[in-house]
Amino acid sequence: MTALVIAEHDNASIKGATLNAVTAAKACGGDVHVLVAGHNAGAAAQAAAQIAGVAKVLHADGEALAHGLAENLAAQVLAVASGYSHILFPATASGKNAAPRVAAKLDVAQISDITKVESADTFERPIYAGNAIATVQSADGVKVITVRTTAFDPAAASGGSAAVDSVSAVADSGKSRFEGQEIAKSDRPELTAAKVIVSGGRALGSSEKFEEVLTPLAEKLGAAIGASRAAVDAGYAPNDLQVGQTGKIVAPQLYIAAGISGAIQHLAGMKDSKVIVAINKDPEAPIFSVADYGLEADLFEAVPALVNAL
Repeated sequence: MTALVIAEHDNASIKGATLNAVTAAKACGGDVHVLVAGHNAGAAAQAAAQIAGVAKVLHADGEALAHGLAENLAAQVLAVASGYSHILFPATASGKNAAPRVAAKLDVAQISDITKVESADTFERPIYAGNAIATVQSADGVKVITVRTTAFDPAAASGGSAAVDSVSAVADSGKSRFEGQEIAKSDRPELTAAKVIVSGGRALGSSEKFEEVLTPLAEKLGAAIGASRAAVDAGYAPNDLQVGQTGKIVAPQLYIAAGISGAIQHLAGMKDSKVIVAINKDPEAPIFSVADYGLEADLFEAVPALVNAL
């Protein structure tokens, strides 16, 4: 019984989500292999070989795999899938895009967003926006799984010495093409990897206030900035800052929610945070039900006061 983890990478290094997926794969039992599919991604393959607990790295290198297009990535996974009992993707935008294609082609049910491995065929996953936990048992010969990365500790990025085997890269499917990308650069940590997150909601009132109020606090704490869906929909913050069921799932050491009411879809994305601090002038705001510390106050007064105190 061997599990295959589909690595997330930028062709130069392995992304943190891969380390969490490796931990989940090890819990399934048996050996763990990692597929690094990319273009000129030798450095990423070598980094994958250093991950503790990985027995083998499969390195597929081709131009069609340069940008992780879902059609080509899924085809590459299918090309090497024979002999694996579990195929695991991080439950990221990329993983959620490719995993269903692989499951459909293998004619098996996908097991989505697992948070715990009970045994080789039994897993836990949240349903109803995290308000209930389902235990799912699969009789399929191959389990295609997406892993909620915040639910598993990352495997050590060093200490391993896996062999790197080159495999043939698939040809371009021709079904999609890469047009370009705009990458936002920030000195602050990436949202899903941050230990501290400061999030703002619709109560901030404008994109200018969002930046003016939250940025000083984030800089003081070395924190990433997040936003509720309402704030994103109102145009106060970009889409990639959205935390919640339809945004990013986070579980930092400290989560500060300023002016966020706590809609169920937002809570689903952050309620696993170790310490939650809520600042809201509405004493009935649902966010207080999950907060470890709650401050009933006007955020425009409370947040600057907190920055001054720090």
